[in-house]
Amino acid sequence: MPKPPIHPDMQLLAAARAPAGMFDSSIEGQRAAWDYYSKGLYQPPPADMQVQDREVAGEGGPIAVRIYRPASAHASGAPGILYMHGGGFMKGDLDSSETVAWGFAEQAGAVVVSVDYRLTPEHPYPAAVNDCWASLLWMHEHARELGIDTARIGVAGDSAGGNLGAVMCLKARDEGGPPIACAALIYPGTGLDQDYPSYIEHADGQGLSLAATRGYRDMYLPGNTETDDPYARPIMAEDFSGLPPHWVHSAESDPIRDDGREYAARLAQAGVTVTYREAKGMVHGFMRARFKGEAARAEYDLICKFLREQLA
Repeated sequence: MPKPPIHPDMQLLAAARAPAGMFDSSIEGQRAAWDYYSKGLYQPPPADMQVQDREVAGEGGPIAVRIYRPASAHASGAPGILYMHGGGFMKGDLDSSETVAWGFAEQAGAVVVSVDYRLTPEHPYPAAVNDCWASLLWMHEHARELGIDTARIGVAGDSAGGNLGAVMCLKARDEGGPPIACAALIYPGTGLDQDYPSYIEHADGQGLSLAATRGYRDMYLPGNTETDDPYARPIMAEDFSGLPPHWVHSAESDPIRDDGREYAARLAQAGVTVTYREAKGMVHGFMRARFKGEAARAEYDLICKFLREQLA
């Protein structure tokens, strides 16, 4: 079958990525290229949004978090969102993910806590899971200080962060809390076997390639890429019941498109309330095109609408 045409909005991402060739393929080079790309698409938070950097105690040391409180959020009892950035588990930080994070806060009217979890290859699984879990527990324990309602805390994540968001829901269910009101998983990598059609159809995808997904997987799960641990590969869970409402949003022209498709299908089969959406003609990372691309903006707005309505 012929590949679907790439949406014109995605050229914004390609243009921002073009200078990445100046960096080498080392871990440091890939991180530098990611930071350069992110800065090219960066927009600052609104002037009336409160932004604060804090630290959360973690088993591997302090975890940096950034808290975004929009002017529309009530001083107490506001909804909250734990946000986990993408980057293949080996790149990304609070700065490179800021534009996505503050947008969720602004449009959902929620206090967003963005997590700077530990990265691979220095810190393979389960370091990132442990850092995000510690941050979720901290949000609940410090809810009064943060001015949030513990009954209205959701999770959101893109790419690797989508994996972590799925894991937070599974872990909270398995361990009896803390309660999670909803989850938004955007072009998530859920640990699907890499022989599904999207991996073949979009092996040389714009923004993410099959080779890159394998490299990220190998660093995250060194020597254990076929694990059936659902906290490493949430698609491997034996039971998907009892999870909160989910929004799963894939990009059509993305090697990990089927990770989202299949995860949403298994949620639905287990009776979980789930909405699955596929951004037609779009590639991995489409949210970053929202400031100049009308169609990309519309996709992003739908994610925010879900979060706003579920956390109302």
